[in-house]
Amino acid sequence: MAPRATVDVEFSVRVTEPGPAAISVAAAHADTDELTVSWHGESELVEFEHGTRAEVFELPKGEHRVSYHAERALGEAEPEPVTRADAAVFTRPSRYCPSDRIAGLVPPELYALKSDRKKVDTIVRHVHQRLSYVVGSSRPTDDAIDTLLAGEGVCRDFAHVCITLCRFFDIPARYVGVYAPGLSPMDFHAVFEAGVDGLWYVFDATHLAPRQTMLRISTGRDAADTAFFATLGCELDFLGSTVFATTDTALPHDDWRELVALD
Repeated sequence: MAPRATVDVEFSVRVTEPGPAAISVAAAHADTDELTVSWHGESELVEFEHGTRAEVFELPKGEHRVSYHAERALGEAEPEPVTRADAAVFTRPSRYCPSDRIAGLVPPELYALKSDRKKVDTIVRHVHQRLSYVVGSSRPTDDAIDTLLAGEGVCRDFAHVCITLCRFFDIPARYVGVYAPGLSPMDFHAVFEAGVDGLWYVFDATHLAPRQTMLRISTGRDAADTAFFATLGCELDFLGSTVFATTDTALPHDDWRELVALD
């Protein structure tokens, strides 16, 4: 039998002004999944490209809890082709990935490399060595340049820097929110995909969890497109979250030099 992954998420909010909000925690291609909310009311399902799904709810005033459970079989994924639309969108600067302003921070050795594959591998290695992973070290407003100047960050910051450097060289790169069995401390995780030889492959400069067992949640230009919870008119206080992502077999060894596709 194929190995299986299990995901359990719970978070709470205190709504002070009622209104709509979007919840995007669904694991792509889940065999079974269920989103449970502690208030009454229907939701509207919104589906985006690349497997991202969001449930939009009208949140009443008060404290509320959201729970999500999913299970999925794991297997080797086939890489998705980079379309012309992908190339047009994912080579442009974006909110957290200002590739048009990073020239002075580009590692000089990248200019001499001929292939996109070598450039991406070198970018991942450079970011892994240049940045320190420090929980709580970055602000929600930090972009890739802020992170490089600070020399530290969390997974979203590592992904933003890699994406920005790839786009500087016109390599399509996109941000991916994932569940990552083996991650410590356990939480939502961020990685990135880059276009190599016309196909999307996943990379992670943090090296904190094996890519082979990651489950895609959301995909976009950067973290602005992939929030697991977003207010659309309401006001609230976020009270905390717990995330568990596990597999029923031992975690695989990830050779970071190998190309891996994300389903």
